[in-house]
Amino acid sequence: MSIPLKLFSVLLILFSLGGCQSTGGGALQAEDIDANVDAALKRLYASTPSARSLSRQAKGILVFPGVVKAGFIGGVQYGKGALRERGRTVGYYNMVAGSYGLQAGAQTFDYAMFFMTRDALDYLKRSEGWEIGVGPSIVIVDEGVAKSLTTTTAKDDVYAFIFGQRGLMAGLGLQGSKITRIHP
Repeated sequence: MSIPLKLFSVLLILFSLGGCQSTGGGALQAEDIDANVDAALKRLYASTPSARSLSRQAKGILVFPGVVKAGFIGGVQYGKGALRERGRTVGYYNMVAGSYGLQAGAQTFDYAMFFMTRDALDYLKRSEGWEIGVGPSIVIVDEGVAKSLTTTTAKDDVYAFIFGQRGLMAGLGLQGSKITRIHP
C-alpha cells in the first residue's frame, strides 16, 4: 500500500470515528462538547495550578477534550471543542491535523489554549480556519514551564497545555493543525 493511500485510509477511519464520540453514537452535540470541556478543565486545574491562575487573566480559553491521534508513517488527529470567555461558551471549533514521518500508534489527549491578549482571541474569531504556527505566538506549556509560569511572567499571546494523554503514540514527524469554527 502506498504512503498516500495509507494516509487516506487512516484519515477515513478517523473521520468516520469522529462522529461516534458521544454516548448516543451520533455526532457530538453542543451540550456534550460543553460537558467534556468542563471535565477537561477540571482535570487540568487539578493537575496544573498555574493553568487555573492563567485562566483568571486569559481573554478566552479554547479547549479540545478527547482529541484522537492515530498514525502509521502518516498520521492524523481530530477533536471538537469550545471557546470559553468569562466561563461561558461563545463558540465551537474543531481541530484537524495531519503529520508525516516516523510514527506509529494511537492516543487521545486533552488540549487547552489560553488566549492572553484580545488581539490573539480576535484573530481566532475572525479567521476562516486558523492554522497553528500562523498568527499569534504560541507557547507549549510543559511541566518545567508550568512550574515557573505566573500571571506576571506570562507575556506571550497564547499558552497551550496538552494533558491527560491516554494510549501510545511514538515517533517524530512534521505536523500542521487547523482550527475551524463549527455549529453543532
